Amino acid sequence: MLARYLENQHTTEEMEKIFSDENILEKWLSIEAALAKAQASVGNIPKKAADTIGKNANLKTITLERVEELEEELQHRILAVSTALAEKSGEYGKYVHLGATSYDIIDTGWALIFAEGLGIIEKRLKNLRLVLLDMAKQYRDLIIIGRTHGQHAVPTTLGFKFAIWSCEIDRQLDRVEKSRKNILFGKMTGAVGTGASFGKNATKIQDLVMKDFGLKSPRATTQVIQRDRHAEVIFTLVMIGQTLQKISTEIRNMQRTEVGELEEPFKKGKIASAGMPQKRNPWRSERIAGIVRYLRSNIMPALENIPLEHERDLTNSSCESIIFPETFILTDFIVEETIQIMQGLNVYPDKIHRNIMMTKGRFMSEAVMLKLVEKGMERSKAHEIMKEASMESSKKDIEMMEVLKKKPKIRELLSEDELSEVLDPKNYIGSAKTQIDKIIRTR
Repeated sequence: MLARYLENQHTTEEMEKIFSDENILEKWLSIEAALAKAQASVGNIPKKAADTIGKNANLKTITLERVEELEEELQHRILAVSTALAEKSGEYGKYVHLGATSYDIIDTGWALIFAEGLGIIEKRLKNLRLVLLDMAKQYRDLIIIGRTHGQHAVPTTLGFKFAIWSCEIDRQLDRVEKSRKNILFGKMTGAVGTGASFGKNATKIQDLVMKDFGLKSPRATTQVIQRDRHAEVIFTLVMIGQTLQKISTEIRNMQRTEVGELEEPFKKGKIASAGMPQKRNPWRSERIAGIVRYLRSNIMPALENIPLEHERDLTNSSCESIIFPETFILTDFIVEETIQIMQGLNVYPDKIHRNIMMTKGRFMSEAVMLKLVEKGMERSKAHEIMKEASMESSKKDIEMMEVLKKKPKIRELLSEDELSEVLDPKNYIGSAKTQIDKIIRTR
């Protein structure tokens, strides 16, 4: 099940275990046991048969090796599992998988596996959120230049940037919870969803099996659980990836040599370039961006699996065996990677201050313009005056203060002390600190 190239690379041990062949087989066996138990409870099979099947439905009795041998022979995964279980159940083997179709087992298994996977991702997202909130608090007062269109705009604080990221993680957690509610459904209704193969107690059998696993019974299905549920989970995981790419891209841009405000952790002994010894590349952030590019491609097959033909065809099966584990494993890996990057993130206040001063106060033009309007000047006129002053400051490479204090129309309204105050970036960060404090209190 697990793609070979993923092993020991872009994985975490926890998520790799969830999508291991052993865990998947264990889930399928437990579902076969629960089915036998439910069948016995309504009188469809002997209780002793259910007890025997349940006793044998474990990885010690039914080995992965034997299942793989049977699959090679039968060319059918679930039939291989049920045959292996029937072999060990003796005279009661004929009751194994009775009335079920393969996707009664597979889709109920996916619900259990998705629940485990989403639980791990939720845990990591909560950890990331706390890391970001801690950083928002730590850098609450550190003023940095805000940038729009890649250009210096107006001041903000580094803590505010981290607080915004934490809010986005909050929304991703909401999406995880919503998608979890919609995926925690199994099925036990046979070949086309009518439950005919289970007899008059079909609905009760399904409900009993689902109750054993804490799952819900769907209102109606075909041979499979409808794939809009699974597509929603895949889309949610890719959305998480988009947020992590957003964070990693910002770190990469702020690590540029000419910016130098942030830097992802750089382990001693790490070689960034075989040919350029001076390099300290943001390779971990770049790796996140690359993985997310790949993750996005898994949305298309997930969506295309929704319109299966009639009561179901097999076109979903092969791609789901790839996109389900890949999307969970890679998303989990990049969430953990982002946590580690943020925990070890290097912040350089001196370079942050250097960059603020780079435009010699021109980034405070909006603040001066608004102050002029407050003093009675028309906005359009104030805008034109500040535009001309900014151009003069840039052309002559002089401080904005030097330009403004020589402008009669400005000096008529603002004293030199007032100009100094309005040009001070710490006086133009609005409610950033208040917003940060409010966000931190939600932790």
